Amino acid sequence: MIAKVYGFTLIGLEGVPIEIEVDSNKGLPGFDIVGLADTAVKESKERVRSAIKNSGMSVPIRHITVNLAPAGIKKEGPALDLPIALGVLISSGQLIVEVNDTIFVGELSLDGSVRSVNGILPILICALGQGYKKFVIPKANENEASFVSGIEVVAVENLKQVIDHLSGLTPIAPIEKHEFKTEEAVKNKYDSDLAFVKGQSVAKRALEVAVSGGHNLLFVGAPGTGKTMLAKCIPTIMPDMTFEEALETTKIHSVAGTLRQSEGLVYTRPFRSPHHTATTVALAGGGTHVKPGEISLAHNGVLFLDEMPEYSRSSLEVLRQPLEDRQITVSRAAGTTTFPADFILCGSMNPCPCGNYGSAEKECSCTPSQIAKYKAKISGPLLDRIDIQVQVDEVKYAELTVEEQSETSEQVRQRVNRTRLIQKERFKKDNILTNSNMGAKHMAKYCKLTKECEEILKNAYETLHLSPRARSRIIKVARTIADMALYDDIRPEHILEAISYRHN
Repeated sequence: MIAKVYGFTLIGLEGVPIEIEVDSNKGLPGFDIVGLADTAVKESKERVRSAIKNSGMSVPIRHITVNLAPAGIKKEGPALDLPIALGVLISSGQLIVEVNDTIFVGELSLDGSVRSVNGILPILICALGQGYKKFVIPKANENEASFVSGIEVVAVENLKQVIDHLSGLTPIAPIEKHEFKTEEAVKNKYDSDLAFVKGQSVAKRALEVAVSGGHNLLFVGAPGTGKTMLAKCIPTIMPDMTFEEALETTKIHSVAGTLRQSEGLVYTRPFRSPHHTATTVALAGGGTHVKPGEISLAHNGVLFLDEMPEYSRSSLEVLRQPLEDRQITVSRAAGTTTFPADFILCGSMNPCPCGNYGSAEKECSCTPSQIAKYKAKISGPLLDRIDIQVQVDEVKYAELTVEEQSETSEQVRQRVNRTRLIQKERFKKDNILTNSNMGAKHMAKYCKLTKECEEILKNAYETLHLSPRARSRIIKVARTIADMALYDDIRPEHILEAISYRHN
């Protein structure tokens, strides 16, 4: 008897339905899995054997053949354990049910327990888009699945529960749906706050401009001036995640295996800060089983590179394409996968190897060639893609001891929300969200400059030897500054401030 059960596998963030065909024939006992299965899938036969026996059922003493169709697609991971086990039981006549309209996902333990798997959210969303509405998933993935509407999800703890549910002995009620509540989720989530940053009024202003328009940011300053502290405050002033952004972010973290099952959904903006020894693959993503890297894990959030010159040149250069395209394409021998990568890049660096170049208090011990070599570690094309480059000055002792509290992150975030709403209204027909996403046609429409602004920009272009890309990014930053000031048109003072942020 041939049984058919349906599971799902992931290729990047896209789900593919897998038809598991199981045939039990007379002959020498055996268990074969065919259909381009990786090692984890092939090893499922041993997990399936033990799980079935320890769930009170028996493995037929026959030759069992499992075919995973379509055969041309690589199947990876242990998520097909559960549908394979059910296929064996149905083909042997121990379970008589119709399951053609249900997707089964889960890894089996030897005692029959159903373990959690990565990528449940993208599986559910992709399957729903292909017409599937009934699912059986691990109990541990229940929270993650509870935010997807329009589907019926049964969460189980072991194989015996699945058998009893399908046979009608002990039906399991579908899981309850959860509502997306940003306010409660975000409350007290961050340890950092701009109120604790003393002085640095210019850097704080640049920070607000960057977040308001989604611009990339580089802090240049001596060690200990607060560059890292400022960077950690970026998520605290970013707008709350929308439900669509939360779903998209959760899909990435679910596939990568970094999602906390207790929360089920990523409510807060990601803040990724990889060590400077991170490899190109760690940043871009990849591996034998292609997984998202730090660039994609920072999607809808912040990627912070502390001491940028300490990263390898190849690691930094991998940022160039996603900074332009807002996505990253990872090509490997197994295939090509595209991950979203819309994030704010925030970097920090010292002005020289010793960190004292330009300081009024300390003497720099670096030679001109050492300083030039240090700065050359970050390529010109990459610097060109960083909209705001600001000097972080040393803080005086009097500023550290002042009792007057600075603006809190919440106060700044309210202004950022106001500016983002202006952009949302402006771009509602253009399929973009922030000024930093504008293309040439958007700039021609929304960033018209007066003769005075053009003259200022021309002088800066020739004096600072800017590139056409740098000119465009100055205009985008000026558009954001104008929005913050509630002006419809870009004025000379907005252009001048935007030019002042081209520190290097």
